[in-house]
Amino acid sequence: MTEIPLPQCALCPFDWSERFCRKGKGKAPKGCPSLTMRDVGKDALSRTTSPQLGPFAKAASLQEAACYTGREAGYEALHTVKPRIVEIVEFARRMGYTRLGLVFCVGLRKEAAVVHEILATNGFEVASVSCKVGGVSKSVLGIEPADQVDPGAGHETMCNPVLQALVVNMAKTDFNVLLGLCVGHDSLFFKHAEAMGTVLAVKDRVLGHNPLAAIHQYDSYYRYLKKPLP
Repeated sequence: MTEIPLPQCALCPFDWSERFCRKGKGKAPKGCPSLTMRDVGKDALSRTTSPQLGPFAKAASLQEAACYTGREAGYEALHTVKPRIVEIVEFARRMGYTRLGLVFCVGLRKEAAVVHEILATNGFEVASVSCKVGGVSKSVLGIEPADQVDPGAGHETMCNPVLQALVVNMAKTDFNVLLGLCVGHDSLFFKHAEAMGTVLAVKDRVLGHNPLAAIHQYDSYYRYLKKPLP
């Protein structure tokens, strides 16, 4: 099997207006997956437009456009109008979903209660499951007290994203919404969940669950990220 150049789209040197991937023509750097992975692209398109995924993919693109006004006046006149929670409600309606899973971190339990209420207010049945479901001690993972969040706790409950997934699977949710799961725990959830899902917000304990703040301030307060972390 021929080894292809490693895709590095994030480092593309060409302006967005010139890029091949925007209009199917234009400039592309060496390693551009749009050009070096044409066969893979055909496979991806076949899957995306299949009877199983086609309606979902179409609804996602329709929802993307619905988040803007001024489209008829051209690209420069676009104006954003909908926060992500509204997008989620609208997308679920587009897909005809009736039962949603709300999979959340207990650290965001107040926010989860609000999200649960918003989803219910909009006519959805909601199965909400906390990360601490099951009440299982971290000791089963080989975690010693010294490595717990609270070293003095005799029992510290582990996050249980696999059980969260199994619970919403048994609830037969049509679509799952993640709120604040830890890095890695979210991965385990998606690995075991049967229904499609989306992320309302991710965990960032320092930045008020807004991890892009560190990226936006890369040249100032977070300039230490320019060097390898110890």
